[in-house]
Amino acid sequence: MVEITPAELQAAEKIFGSRLELAKRYVEHLATSGTERGLIGPREIPRLWSRHVLNCAVIESEIAQDSHVADVGSGAGLPGLCLAIARPDLELTLIEPLERRVIWLQEVVDDLGLDNVTVMRTRAELAVGLINADVVTARAVSALSNLAGLTIPLLGGKGEVVAIKGRSAAEEIEKASKVIRKLGGVKTSVVVVGQDLLKEPTTVVRIVVNKPGKIA
Repeated sequence: MVEITPAELQAAEKIFGSRLELAKRYVEHLATSGTERGLIGPREIPRLWSRHVLNCAVIESEIAQDSHVADVGSGAGLPGLCLAIARPDLELTLIEPLERRVIWLQEVVDDLGLDNVTVMRTRAELAVGLINADVVTARAVSALSNLAGLTIPLLGGKGEVVAIKGRSAAEEIEKASKVIRKLGGVKTSVVVVGQDLLKEPTTVVRIVVNKPGKIA
């Protein structure tokens, strides 16, 4: 059983509500089979709640009700599975190219009974046209100048990218600004979420996309 501190538990209760037990089961999957299969490093086990699950789950506050969310490079389901557990109203598509990760993700989805999740084994650029997301998420996938090209096209011309980033977020935006504009990004900002819940809040880059010809 992965230990959870009182502060982490308080945050988890607020974010996951009645689905907290599902979140706990997900964390156990990360700590056991997720570690055994190389999706999570063994040293991360004591920090699964604070550094990974809660860090990802707080971004649910940035996503509108009933959105279709595509999670690019989902890996261990961060943030995709966190969002699916926290927000049963969302429809999640987890995009992951590596077979062993896809198999693990599907096993976890089945065990937790998450009927709002679809796991796709493909690369983000090959999924364009196959899905039409309202929001695209990503964490630890690539620098924003490259990530923009992997995420924005999945919106079909209109929607938002909500990418979890670190302290260099503003610098990454500066470097990627031309690419973002070319792809239809009309507003890019850094948003800090979870200040009232987490010891270390989560930094998010938010890109509003509205290509010419799309109704705002």
